[in-house]
Amino acid sequence: MLRIGILGCGRIGQVHARAIRSLEGATLTAVADALPAAASALAAATGAEVRSVDAILAAPDIDAVIIGTPTDSHFDQIMGAAAQGKAIFCEKPVDMSVDNIRRCIDAVERARVPFLTGFNRRFDPNFAALRARLRAGAIGAVELVLITSRDPAPPPVSYIARSGGLFRDMMIHDFDMARFLMGEEFVRLHAMGSALVDPAIGEAGDVDTAAVLLTTASGRICQISNSRRAAYGYDQRIEVHGALGMLRAENQLETTVELATDQGFRRDPAQHFFLERYEAAYLAEMRAFVDAVTTGTAPEPGIHDGLRAQMLADAATLSRETGQPVEIGP
Repeated sequence: MLRIGILGCGRIGQVHARAIRSLEGATLTAVADALPAAASALAAATGAEVRSVDAILAAPDIDAVIIGTPTDSHFDQIMGAAAQGKAIFCEKPVDMSVDNIRRCIDAVERARVPFLTGFNRRFDPNFAALRARLRAGAIGAVELVLITSRDPAPPPVSYIARSGGLFRDMMIHDFDMARFLMGEEFVRLHAMGSALVDPAIGEAGDVDTAAVLLTTASGRICQISNSRRAAYGYDQRIEVHGALGMLRAENQLETTVELATDQGFRRDPAQHFFLERYEAAYLAEMRAFVDAVTTGTAPEPGIHDGLRAQMLADAATLSRETGQPVEIGP
C-alpha cells in the first residue's frame, strides 16, 4: 500500500485526493495547507490526518508526496522530499526558474526517487488514444501538429500577477503536449500575443490571446493557439497531419445529443472547464504514478519533461517581448 501525503488542499489537491481514494494500492495518510480550514476540510472528507508540510516530508509513514502548493514553494518541497527519499508528484510548473529545476533534477537523481510532473493532459483518454495511433503509424510521418486551448473566461488579475504569464501558466500544458505528440525536440520558436480579452491583463504585463509556431530540426511544425476566453466553453482540440492522413481529437461536449429542426442543427456547449473536461485524465494520471512507484518503474512525464516545457515557455515569453524568433538550447 503506497502511503501518500498531499501538500496543498486547494482545488487541485482535492482532485488528487478523490483520485487516491478511488485507487487500490494507495491511501491518503496526511494533508497540509497554509490555510488550516482548507486542510481540516479535506482531512474530514478523506479521513486523512492534518500535519504540517515539514512533518509530512519527514514522516516515516508516508512514502510519496503530491505537491499542489503555489509554484514558489515547489523548489523547497521537492528538495525536502528528495532528501527524505520520498516519491514525488509535482504539479506544473516544477519551478519558474530553469536553473532551479536543474537543481531539483540533481537532487532527485542523487536520491533516486520517482518523480512525475503533473501534465495531466497526456492521460486524457482521447489524447492518449490519438498518440497511440500516431505511434502505431496510422498517418505515417508527422508533418504538422495544431493545438487549440481556450479557457471559458480569464482568471482574476490578482492571479495573473503571480502566475508567471500565459506562456508559463497556461500554454505550458500545450508545450508538453506538442513534445508528447511530435516525438522530436523543438529547436526554434516564434511567439506573439495580445491583451484582447481584458485590458487589465495587459496592464499587469501579460497577454490573454497568443499564438506560437515551433519547428524541429527536421522541419516539422507545431502551431499552438491560446485564449483566456471562449464563449462556448472549454475549448481543447488537437489535430495531427501526417504523410498518410490526419488524426484529430475534438472537444468534449456536455452531452452528445444533437437537435435538428428547420432552423438547423444544434449541439450542447463544450464542457465548462478543466475539472470536468479532465476528470478521467486526473484519475489515470494518479493511477500511473501509483503503479510506477509500486512497480519500480520511472513515471512519465518525468522531471526532465517539466524542464523542457519550462524552457519552451521561457522562450515564448522572450519571443513575445522581443518580437523575434528564439532558438531553443539543449
